[in-house]
Amino acid sequence: MTGYSQTPEWLAFAKAARAADSRASQVRVLDAAGLKVDVSAQRMSPELDAAAKVLLDKRGFDEARKALFAGDKVNNTEARAAWHTVLRDPAPPPAVALERERVRAFVQRADTERRWRNIVHIGIGGSDWGPRLAVSAFGYTGRWREIRFVANVDGHAIEGGLAGLDPHDTLVVVSSKSFTTTETLYNAERALAWLRSGELDDPYQHIVAVTANPQKAIAWGVPEAHVFRFWDWVGGRYSLWSSINLPVALSVGSEVVAGMHSGAAEMDAHFRQADWQNNAPVQLALAGVVNRSVLGYASQAVVPYDTRLFYLVSYLQQLEMESLGKSVDRNGNPVDMPTGPAVWGMPGTDAQHTFFQWLHQGSDGAPVDFLVCRHADHHWPEHHRQLLANCLAQRAALLRAKTVEEASAGDGDSLAVHKATSGGARPISSCCRV
Repeated sequence: MTGYSQTPEWLAFAKAARAADSRASQVRVLDAAGLKVDVSAQRMSPELDAAAKVLLDKRGFDEARKALFAGDKVNNTEARAAWHTVLRDPAPPPAVALERERVRAFVQRADTERRWRNIVHIGIGGSDWGPRLAVSAFGYTGRWREIRFVANVDGHAIEGGLAGLDPHDTLVVVSSKSFTTTETLYNAERALAWLRSGELDDPYQHIVAVTANPQKAIAWGVPEAHVFRFWDWVGGRYSLWSSINLPVALSVGSEVVAGMHSGAAEMDAHFRQADWQNNAPVQLALAGVVNRSVLGYASQAVVPYDTRLFYLVSYLQQLEMESLGKSVDRNGNPVDMPTGPAVWGMPGTDAQHTFFQWLHQGSDGAPVDFLVCRHADHHWPEHHRQLLANCLAQRAALLRAKTVEEASAGDGDSLAVHKATSGGARPISSCCRV
């Protein structure tokens, strides 16, 4: 069998990528669902575009995209669909619409009755990172409920999650696709014992389960009316769009969840309808293939200049690294090129005081994704100007080299060699919400 790296379409793509311009000599900004995505500092040339189109066609991209949105069994190793897109469809199938309405009604009733001052969400992996990210991004002001997340099986996690709360005014949300996840069930048992210690009339009335295995949750003791369903074709790392968002709605409001669904559906429409050259997901995916499989960068830094997106990096780590980076293809054949970068990072400006010197001067380096909001939605405009200035300055410094001569400023600085940066060699993507 001929390896992927020896096929004509890959050889042409890799050759064009290596020869392409990487110093942002042209401006290329994509409009995608209210975002401006700047890919000017990724490899770019007419030859690379042509080779990318051939590669996409040879890999059956159009057919694969149609199959994804049609709910076909695109996950061939588990014989499942990956139909999470339908969860945010404005007009989903009846079963999805029913669960969406059940979540909305539960939250509305709890809000109307001012119940559950405290929410303890127990889940791990895909059942944890999405809700944790959403609450952090949207819920830092205006909440009247306190929400805590418990994931790790370390006893300190559940002890801290319950500490100081009143069982009579606490709802425990247990999220597990299979309802067999060891860490989650251990923590759920401890939470149940804690509820019982509060001498409640019925501790199970203080528990909600979100799962693709309702019978397991019911057998564990959760009342059927408190069991909210999703399906086996929802991968855990995409489950935020399912009933897993129930604690998010309790924390930041059903209208926020509806807005998230609307924004995701808009991006789905962009992905389905935009031509491939102006399609942000396609172009970012191609850039990722170039950076990892052609140029050999082993990692990808993600730096959101918005402190509310603290958990975005963790969310993206699971989203990408749980499934990508395999050493065999869909048919089990070895892949003879690097796959899947390690994803890492943290919000700027903290990142500038943590690892940016390595980005600027390290021997390996990494592609960087910057994310920023153009306009602030807080009351401190000078802070936002400083934030934007830092983001743009770091991007510019990564793009432009500082030679030893420039670093010495003409005064023969003996440390100039330690101040110089290579610049321009490492790919950068920037995403701005306007």
